[in-house]
Amino acid sequence: MTKYKYTGTLIAALLASTTISHAEGVTLHALMEDVPETSIIEALLPEFTKETGIEVEFEKVGYGDMHDKLVAQLVSGESYYNVLSVDFLWAGEFPAAGWLEDLRPYAEKTGFDLKPFIPSMLDLLGATEETMPILPMYNYSMGVIYRTDLLADEKLAKAYGKKLEMPGSLAEYVELAKFMKGHAGVAGSAMQGQRGDPNSMEFSNYLFSAGGAYLDAEGKVALNSDAGVAALDLYVDAIKNAAQTGALSATLDDTMRLMCSGEAFSMVTYWWMLPQLDNAETCPAVAGKLALDVMPGGHGESGGWGWGIPRNVSPEAKDAAWKFITWVQGKKIAVKRAMEGHAPVRSDVFEDEGVLAKYPFYSKGLSVVASGRSFPIFTYTAQYEDVLGTQVSLAASGDATTSDAITAAAKGLDELLAK
Repeated sequence: MTKYKYTGTLIAALLASTTISHAEGVTLHALMEDVPETSIIEALLPEFTKETGIEVEFEKVGYGDMHDKLVAQLVSGESYYNVLSVDFLWAGEFPAAGWLEDLRPYAEKTGFDLKPFIPSMLDLLGATEETMPILPMYNYSMGVIYRTDLLADEKLAKAYGKKLEMPGSLAEYVELAKFMKGHAGVAGSAMQGQRGDPNSMEFSNYLFSAGGAYLDAEGKVALNSDAGVAALDLYVDAIKNAAQTGALSATLDDTMRLMCSGEAFSMVTYWWMLPQLDNAETCPAVAGKLALDVMPGGHGESGGWGWGIPRNVSPEAKDAAWKFITWVQGKKIAVKRAMEGHAPVRSDVFEDEGVLAKYPFYSKGLSVVASGRSFPIFTYTAQYEDVLGTQVSLAASGDATTSDAITAAAKGLDELLAK
């Protein structure tokens, strides 16, 4: 795990206050994904403006429109968006293109404490000892949500032949999911097998849980391994024998509906989906019957968004953007966001007494986030989702062997890394 060093002095704080004064009167413009996380922050913006005099305007759009709109501004003479919301899938492309300011000097100059930020989230968004192009905003790490009532069912336990509990290995989880489909009258695992982002993210959880990796410590492709093939074998087994009918074309929305209706035992999904499912008004069939855990095997897929500052904006705008970023990611506002359902990136927010009193499962959420591992982050990450998703789909449909699919997926990754 990477270790980070941070500095902060009284002189730095005084310099920070001087720098920030120049930002007053600036209006910040951010292109944001139209999701609940954005709405949570948006509701707090008047508080920031009152404190600083800096206006912030969010332009909310669907995810599919964000990348191209951002790139068009980042390659222009001056970007209209002067504070950036950056998906981890772009965390290789944007810094490599030279579009982002290094935020580490800003943190050091202003004494902003980075120690509470979860190391896996800093790693995910490209932070090193030397540079930090993106500061984490919120996470969408993945774990497994499952039905506690089915595990407690004595008749099912008798048929299973041993205690029903969430297992410690991926292979055991797949066997349990298959058992539930055969004996509990539900899908053992609600799976999102649609080719592309859905199945590449879902498969990544299987890969990490099986002890596999996309890249080794030196950054070389490591996917074509016994662990990689074993992970895909188990994924295909689950799709064929534990998942719902039509899983090969299913998306996240489909799996959520299935789990909400009580027609599935478990699903590999984002940890903060639990309160949406454990809701007596919207999901009465499963409310009060759900729990969250780290993926069997100890590691799931980690994802997240972060804040960046474009290079092609004025110094005043950069100062204002950093002031906003440190405000919104400081503990006080992060706790306020968490009380509204925010997915934190700071360990001290996960451990806050008020947050835990309202959302006890956040203690498990911290384990999910801290143990998460990342999809390959480089200039062509988005393209690799399609490459991998195609091979996973071919294996799941029986049109390719798992060995051939892993070999092709590893070759595709190697070729994109070499571009």
